[in-house]
Amino acid sequence: MPEEVLFKTEQSRSREEIATYLRAVADKLDGNGSLTLSAGDESVDLAVPDRPTFEIKAERESEGNDSELSVEFELEWDEGQEGESGTSGDLTIE
Repeated sequence: MPEEVLFKTEQSRSREEIATYLRAVADKLDGNGSLTLSAGDESVDLAVPDRPTFEIKAERESEGNDSELSVEFELEWDEGQEGESGTSGDLTIE
């Protein structure tokens, strides 16, 4: 199945800033599950269902003598439980 990117932002941030974004997501998930992700003039509205699939992945990517570590957090659910469109600029989570 082809993938369509609805929203993406990538920017260096402090751990404290990242924690603030993750807390905002957690608060929205604790509430009604509605997330609005915005960066610049792009945004996406998502309605997260009560039981999405939650994936956490830690990886190491190596190229020559260089390596990069990452941690990815992902929520997945079947469409029909809402999604919309977005990219670029400062990230906000409402």
